Amino acid sequence: MSMSVTLSRLNWSTPEGTALFTDLSLSFGAERTGLVGRNGTGKSTLLRLIAGALVPVSGTVQVTGRAALLRQSFAPVETLADLFGVREALALLDRAEAGEASADELAEADWTLPSRIDAALLRCGLDIAPGTPLASLSGGQGTRAALAAAVFDEPAVLLLDEPTNNLDADGRSAVLDLLAGWSGAAIVVSHDRALLDRMDAIVELTTLGAARFGGTYSDYRARKDIELNAAAQDLATASRAQDEAARRARQAAERKARKDGAGKRSRAAGGQPKMLMDKAQERAEASGGANARLRDARAAAVAEASEAARARIEILQPLRMDLPPTGLPRDKVVLQVEGVTGGYDPAHPVIRDLSFQLTGPERVAITGANGSGKSTLLALITGALQPAAGLIHRRVPYALLDQSVSLLNPDETLRDAFKRLNPIADETQIRATLARFLFRAGDALQRVGTLSGGQRLRAGLACVLGGEQPPGLLILDEPTNHLDLDATEALEAALTRYDGAMLIVSHDSRFLEAIRPDRRIALP
Repeated sequence: MSMSVTLSRLNWSTPEGTALFTDLSLSFGAERTGLVGRNGTGKSTLLRLIAGALVPVSGTVQVTGRAALLRQSFAPVETLADLFGVREALALLDRAEAGEASADELAEADWTLPSRIDAALLRCGLDIAPGTPLASLSGGQGTRAALAAAVFDEPAVLLLDEPTNNLDADGRSAVLDLLAGWSGAAIVVSHDRALLDRMDAIVELTTLGAARFGGTYSDYRARKDIELNAAAQDLATASRAQDEAARRARQAAERKARKDGAGKRSRAAGGQPKMLMDKAQERAEASGGANARLRDARAAAVAEASEAARARIEILQPLRMDLPPTGLPRDKVVLQVEGVTGGYDPAHPVIRDLSFQLTGPERVAITGANGSGKSTLLALITGALQPAAGLIHRRVPYALLDQSVSLLNPDETLRDAFKRLNPIADETQIRATLARFLFRAGDALQRVGTLSGGQRLRAGLACVLGGEQPPGLLILDEPTNHLDLDATEALEAALTRYDGAMLIVSHDSRFLEAIRPDRRIALP
């Protein structure tokens, strides 16, 4: 079966009227393509346009074959069968086995359905019954189930939005293996650099449009750096030429002004016949006009070259997150966990008799497979969940930043959120701190609910670490899940400079390598 996706002069705007795509033309073939770009450039929106979940303002989206989009969220009442879209078909098989189906229904029964569902689940490393409520699954299990449902009917075009979010090492390997054997077209939005390094091509979305790069993410980064350096050199050359053209124009204008002044003084003195002076003035004006036209043409050419060079560079302010010092002493006991047992199901606690201690600016990574209790442990440590046994002592102020930054209220503005979490801060301190995290001027009045995932994490860091006395313990639960690649790298750089203690839950191996934890606590 042939498979392709073709976008022709696509235009789409947000509900608020902000243009996201303008005359976008792009095509995808039977290969694995990584879709990258900063938060807000429209990566997820583009997948939804291709899937038909959104309708473009103008332009066309042509898909050869069927496209399947990875589900990101589930209704509380949905089961695995609902996710696969087979609830009624499975109910029919149950009635047939009970002898309650009519002849017409039996003719439509698909007896291969249960085995095909099992095969799709196994392909994604999952073994659960179709009647399992989706709400009962962990984040990693939910992602695997959604992936199994997406590939269930072997679509021609597979659309994956952050498919490795919440997945442990085995889950990530399952995604890599699935894509390695995928024979159709696959378009993957991801910040997972290991996954992007398995792609056949990279398409980058920016405010300037879309650009395609053959090869893996590492190839893309290398070529992107070369192109940006070349464009920067071209822009510098064009800027120098503009400055030189402006300097020459000023010199020519000054010479003309001096010559015109001398002519006027000579005419006033009556040193030459009027006829000769008029002829000289005409020649000077004609020559001056020709020179002016030549200078204008040259200036226009230089300006055009400068604009062409500038258009190759997306003018974006470098992302940098500056974290103030905590002043945490190296010998200060930060956290004590003593013989803790607990979980959401008292009869089956997932954490059993766990003990450890953090001292000074230690960086400790909590590792383990999906379902091993990493997020449960954080809930116990922060007091959101009470242990069934054991003691937890938090010896310094702490801040929890989870992937949804739940400490921020979606309905409050950034300014109000900062004030709530830092009540003694005055307006000048609030604005200055938010500006350090790239929320300037009117950005402070943005509502949290309107922010992208990367912006929200940046806002959370500003609010919890930007006060006069930042907390000595920072607890991170999958902080990179919704960050773009630039924001992930900025977060890595910021946390590398942070001088407090850190407790980190993350399946992102490259993120952990960048943070360099002092030790790891593996949950069974």
